[in-house]
Amino acid sequence: MTFKVEDINNTKIVHLEGEIDMDVTDKARQTILPLIEAGNEVHVNLSKVSYMDSSGISVLIESKKLSEEKKTKFELKEVSKPVEKVLAMARKFL
Repeated sequence: MTFKVEDINNTKIVHLEGEIDMDVTDKARQTILPLIEAGNEVHVNLSKVSYMDSSGISVLIESKKLSEEKKTKFELKEVSKPVEKVLAMARKFL
């Protein structure tokens, strides 16, 4: 997984690319959570994510919960088809 963070109009946009599995979720967590912790609006662009497992979903859930605590906005943008399928399956159980 690789990532890039953009700042556009006071919104942090995190572009993730590649596979998000348990080997790289700490890197994703350490990238996204501090941005939210600082009170930023954060958008995560998933258009170039080819695979995501349950550990990746847990980072997204953590991020959403933290943004609610901090009263800021967290959104997923341009979700790739593989990630969309995983999220759809996870919604059945949430």
